Amino acid sequence: MGSLLSDCGWFILLVVVVVVVVYLLVQKVSRSMAARPSGPEAAGAAEEPDVVVRRQEALAAARLRAQEKLNAQAERYKEKQRQLEEEKRRQKIAMWESMQEGKSYKGNLKLNQQEAEAAASTSAILKSKPNKTPLRGGGYNPLSGEGGGTCFWRPGRRGPSAGG
Repeated sequence: MGSLLSDCGWFILLVVVVVVVVYLLVQKVSRSMAARPSGPEAAGAAEEPDVVVRRQEALAAARLRAQEKLNAQAERYKEKQRQLEEEKRRQKIAMWESMQEGKSYKGNLKLNQQEAEAAASTSAILKSKPNKTPLRGGGYNPLSGEGGGTCFWRPGRRGPSAGG
């Protein structure tokens, strides 16, 4: 008996632990199965029909509200697109008329852009930027090979003797 324990003691201990764990799992699963009602009639009997009808009506009302909200957003977007297209059409007509009169149409376009930028800048808050100093002096030229420290590039030698 002593030689059996000394030869396969760890194996026996492992088998005992596995058996205990399997037994505990079976007990837990059987308790959870007994506590839960089984069958479709048990699940349906817990809910009353008027509760189900009210829940479905509430769900349908919520869907309807969401759809109305989406439709309103789509209508606003279409109206905005119509206004933008109308504005573009007016600009094209004004540009065509100025070309017919012999005026520069690009000048009108620049004025329209400046008006749009002015409107955008008044709506946005401008931040003042501090005066930036350059990182290098004005005399720096990376192609000259001066002032760059130890890193520089030299072209390789020309000629057929470079390869093997």
